[in-house]
Amino acid sequence: MTTLSYYNTTENPSPVSERICTTIGANRGSIKIYRRNVLWLTFTALFLLAGCQRLSGSASPAAATPGAQVTVLGRREYAVHQQLTVVNQGPGKPDKQNLWVALIRSFPPYQEVRSMRVSPGNYTTVTDEYGNQYAEFDFSGQPAGTTQTVKIDYQVTVNELTYALSDCRGSLLADFIQPELHIESANPQIVALADKLSQGQATACQQVRAFYDYIGDHLVYTYNGANWGAQAALGPMGSDCTEYTDLLVALSRASRIPARYFDGLLYLDTSTNAKAKIVHSWPDVYMPSVGWVALDPTLGRALVDRDIYFAHYTPDHIIVSMGVNPSVLRGGDYWTHLYWPGNSANVAVSGDWKIDLVSK
Repeated sequence: MTTLSYYNTTENPSPVSERICTTIGANRGSIKIYRRNVLWLTFTALFLLAGCQRLSGSASPAAATPGAQVTVLGRREYAVHQQLTVVNQGPGKPDKQNLWVALIRSFPPYQEVRSMRVSPGNYTTVTDEYGNQYAEFDFSGQPAGTTQTVKIDYQVTVNELTYALSDCRGSLLADFIQPELHIESANPQIVALADKLSQGQATACQQVRAFYDYIGDHLVYTYNGANWGAQAALGPMGSDCTEYTDLLVALSRASRIPARYFDGLLYLDTSTNAKAKIVHSWPDVYMPSVGWVALDPTLGRALVDRDIYFAHYTPDHIIVSMGVNPSVLRGGDYWTHLYWPGNSANVAVSGDWKIDLVSK
């Protein structure tokens, strides 16, 4: 796992200031942020409390229950294992240290968690504004030279879904249409492109297909190790699954079509191993008379794969969390870590995933 380090200190720090360190789990690495202000810890606590309010309406996964236009074609069973190690490299020990790990949960109609085993078992469950759940571990006082290990094992059933889009007229939801960090749906470039691609499209389903085809035709897949957002995807820098998803969500929201962002896992086989990574992002979009419709613009970028991943939820996707910026994760994905004071210890966190196909 690659680690990027950013240092943010005052020009003339107070001699009594102490360093707070946050390690943010990201799709393709971790980001360690150092800050020299004890008040920042208070701000973070208030931010988390403010962020743990459920969004109205469709934010709840229960709203995604399939209707008459959704067909379950089959299902797969997976055993998913996650392991994180927290190593205190010393010389001292942190007075305060917490690790938040996003928990895979049941998310109808996409998946059902049949069992979950978490070690160590002394953790607190936290829920954010999207309904995502986290295990919060308190590793305060971890001695120098020691390692804390977190292991989480799941049994997950994933449905394969297809959608009938012939009747795609009616009202849309008022949720998931706002711009946010990385989803710049109010940006003039994004708005102009959405308007251009929507010309001649009679329904929201046709509009989203036009966005999906444009992304497949114009973005160049490049594993870039970060989420640069929808607007950056319009430039020549190259994009991976985060930017493919950002742009699809932003174009949809620019047209007032609700769209959601997911971080999760991809079970890799011979058909997908060269197309993406095990940590993966994809969207779903709300279609009139149909409901939430899954698609994967990253895996569908090649013309030969285009129809496979549009309005078809392939059962190799496992949702970990919803939302591009969940408040608990502080800008990261999958997990985040905070310890204080950072000038007395050096704590490193690393993690990995393993997915086994049990049955299909």
